[in-house]
Amino acid sequence: MLKFLFWLRDSQTDSPIFTNGQKSQRNTSLQKKSLALLGLVAFILFLPGRASIPPFDRDEPRYMQATAQMLETHHFIDIHFQDKPRYVQPAGIYWLEAASAALVGPRYWHSVWPYRIPSLLAMTLAVMLTALIGSMLFGQIAGIWAGLLLLTSVLVTAESRMATIDSCLLVCVLLAQLALVHALQDRQANQPTRIRTAVLYWVSIGCGLMLKGPVILIPSLATPLTLALIEKNTSLWHRLRPSWGWLIAASLTLPWLVAIGVVSHGNFFYHSVGKNFLGKVASGQESHGLWPGYYLLIFLLAFWPGSYFTARILPEIWRQKRALYVRYLLCWIVPHWLVFETIATKLPHYVLPVYPAIAILTAGLLTQRQISWQNGLRTRWGRFLLALYRIAWCLVGCLLACSGPFLLWRLEHRLSCPAFLLAAVVLCLIGVAAVYLWQEKLRYALLGSVSAAAFLYTGLFIFVIPHLQTIWLAPRLVSLVQKALTENKKNCPRTQVFSVSFSEPSLVFLLGGHVHLTSVEQATNALQKDPRCTVTLVDRREQPAFFNALKHWQGKVISQGNVSGLNYSNGHLLTISLYTADITPYVKEIPHH
Repeated sequence: MLKFLFWLRDSQTDSPIFTNGQKSQRNTSLQKKSLALLGLVAFILFLPGRASIPPFDRDEPRYMQATAQMLETHHFIDIHFQDKPRYVQPAGIYWLEAASAALVGPRYWHSVWPYRIPSLLAMTLAVMLTALIGSMLFGQIAGIWAGLLLLTSVLVTAESRMATIDSCLLVCVLLAQLALVHALQDRQANQPTRIRTAVLYWVSIGCGLMLKGPVILIPSLATPLTLALIEKNTSLWHRLRPSWGWLIAASLTLPWLVAIGVVSHGNFFYHSVGKNFLGKVASGQESHGLWPGYYLLIFLLAFWPGSYFTARILPEIWRQKRALYVRYLLCWIVPHWLVFETIATKLPHYVLPVYPAIAILTAGLLTQRQISWQNGLRTRWGRFLLALYRIAWCLVGCLLACSGPFLLWRLEHRLSCPAFLLAAVVLCLIGVAAVYLWQEKLRYALLGSVSAAAFLYTGLFIFVIPHLQTIWLAPRLVSLVQKALTENKKNCPRTQVFSVSFSEPSLVFLLGGHVHLTSVEQATNALQKDPRCTVTLVDRREQPAFFNALKHWQGKVISQGNVSGLNYSNGHLLTISLYTADITPYVKEIPHH
C-alpha cells in the first residue's frame, strides 16, 4: 500500500516542499518512514478493545449478523437480517467483512473481532492518507500533525472500532481527494494530469457507491465543482476526464445493481433510495431528527482534542481564504457540512468525511512559521469567545479523563488502579496543554493534548469499557441461554429462544441468529405449543402479562436465572429472567425391572 501511495506521490515533478531532484528523493524517503511510523502508531492505538468489547451501536450487530448469514447461506447478492431483507446500503461493506471473517474460519463467525478488521485497516489507511495529502499541501510536518489530529479525535477513535461502513467510506473519500490534489498541483505546474490520476478518482467514487450509495458523491463531486464555481474555472474538473470517467464508477456498481434489482424485484431501490436515503432528508429517522447546528455544537467533543486548535485558526483561515490550498480545503468542508446540517436525520458520523480536511487545514496553518499567534485576534469579543471555548475544551478533556474511573465506580462499584493512574496522567497532560494554550504556545499545547488523548483511549478501551458488565446485557443473556440450552439438550436437540423484552440486534448476532424477537402473546403461544423446546426471556415489566397469558395453561414455568443491567440504547434498567417449562410431566419414566 505504501508503494502504491508513493507511486502516485512521486509522479509529481513539482511540490511546495521539494526544490530539486536530489532533495526530493531524500525527503520522500524520510516521508515514507514517517508515514509508515504514523500508520503503525494509528494501528496500535486503534487496536485495544477490538475483541474485548461486545457489539455496541445497533447498526454494528446488524452488519455482523447479515454478513454471517451471507457466509452461511452463500447468498452474496441479497442481504438479510434473520428472515427480513436488509435493503439499506449496497453490498460492499458486507463483502469486505465476509472476506475478513472467511479468512479466520467458521469458528469465529459469531465473534465480533473478524468483522472489525476492515474498519481497523481502513481507518489506519485514512490516517496515512490524511498525512500524505497534508504533506503535499503544507509540508511534511503539517502532514504528520494532520494525521495525529485525525487519529486522536473522539469520533475517529469510536468509528475505527465499529464494524460499520464509515471507516471504509472515509478511505474512498480520501483517495478521491488525493487524486484531486494531484490534479490541482498539475494545474499549478501547468503540466498535464496523468490518466491514472483520473482513474483513481473515479475508481474511488465507484467503490464509495458500492459502500454507501450516493453519499460518496457529496464530498467527491462537490469539492471540484464548488472550486470551479468560485474560481469560474472548470479546468480542474476537466483534468479528471468526466466525459468517460463516470463509466469507470458505473462499471463497478452496475453489475450488482442489476443483480439485486432482479433478485429483490426492485424492492432494494424502493427501500434504500426511497425510504432510507430520501427519508433521512425529509424527516428524522429512528429518533435522530435534530435542528441545524447540531454538528457545530458537538464538534467540541467529536474532534477533541483538535477542536480548540481549529477554533483558534479561524481568523487565520479568514485571512488566507484566497490562498489556493485553503480555498480547496474549504470547498471540501463547507458543502458537505451544510448538506448534513440541512437534512433532518443527524448522526455524529455523517460529517466524518470532512474531518481529514479540518485536520489538514488546522495543522497546515499551525505549522506556518510566519504566523504570529500572539497577535492573532484583534477584537475583544473574539478573544472573549475563544477564552470560553478554551475553558470548555479543558472541561471536556477533564470529563473524558475522569469518565473511566467514574463509570467503573458508578456502574460496577469497583476501583481500578490502572484506570485511576491513566486518568491522572491524562489530567496532568491536559493541565500542561492548558498552560501552553493560555501562553499561546499552540504547538506545545497540541503535542500535550495529542499525548493526553493517546493515554485516554488506552485506559478506556483496555481497563474500563470491556469491564462495564452492567451495560453489556447481550453477552450475559447469551451465557444464561446457553447454560439452559446445554441442560435441556438431552430432552430437546433444537430449542427455540424467544426474547420478549430485549430486542437488541447484538443478542441476535451473539446467539447466531437463532432467537425470535417477539411479543408476549407469541412467546406464550410457542411455550404452550412446544413446552419442552421453548425458552423465553422476559423483563420484570412484562412478567405480569406473561403469567396472565399462561393462567389457563395446565403446565408450569420455572425461572433459570436472571440478568440485570442498563440497556444503553434506550437508557432502560432491565431485569430479564429466563423461563422454561417444567418438563417433568413430559419426560417418560423408565420402567424398573
